[in-house]
Amino acid sequence: MAYGAEQRVRLPALRADWLTQTFVHWPFRPEAVQALLPGGLVVDEYEGAAWVGLTPFVMSDVRPPCVPASLAAGVLTFAETNLRTYVRHRDGRDGLWFLSLEVAFPPMLAARVVGAPYNPGTLHVSTEGDTVSYSGFRWIGDASYRLVVRPGGPIEPTERDVWLTSRWRAYTRRLGILWETPVEHEPWPLADADICVLEETLTAAAGLREAPLGEPLVHFSEGVRYVRLGPSRPCFPERAQLS
Repeated sequence: MAYGAEQRVRLPALRADWLTQTFVHWPFRPEAVQALLPGGLVVDEYEGAAWVGLTPFVMSDVRPPCVPASLAAGVLTFAETNLRTYVRHRDGRDGLWFLSLEVAFPPMLAARVVGAPYNPGTLHVSTEGDTVSYSGFRWIGDASYRLVVRPGGPIEPTERDVWLTSRWRAYTRRLGILWETPVEHEPWPLADADICVLEETLTAAAGLREAPLGEPLVHFSEGVRYVRLGPSRPCFPERAQLS
């Protein structure tokens, strides 16, 4: 597991900043999470558990690669919330699998072409005093969440912190094909955080209806800038032989 990006994304398809991000992670039985994965991916375990993360944040200054950040500042900024787990491809490389993606910007639904499970909704992120609040509900269905956290001081990431937050590719599935999307950005600056309020139905809506094995772990980050998302590419079976 690498704290910094594992590969350069030299020709990004999209640039953005990911700001005001909270990571809430629960441990689950690996078998329960594996049942939600497609063929070709297996649960990546840490200390014998599969981990599922609720990660709300702000997508800021989203822009095509040819547009400088100075021109995009404040133009395209919206809230997004991911429900994700951690997997390995048959070629051994680790990455993310999204159980759901909530977004307040409907054009992001275009990523469904490679299987990204985006759901349009109404999402809010706000800061009041020493707390950060996130909330959202889908326009179709009744999945929703409300999270209020109190960020603490910066931390030196442990091995587990890095394992939970530093992933450099996402896998999706569309028309029977696994797709890989690489990402590059600076390491996450992490802080401790306490949960003040947590109400969510996203995990149940994703098919994960059993109770987690323990209490959630929480981290907060002011965010990372200059995120570079590479073009999605199919993961054909022969890829493992060529890697």
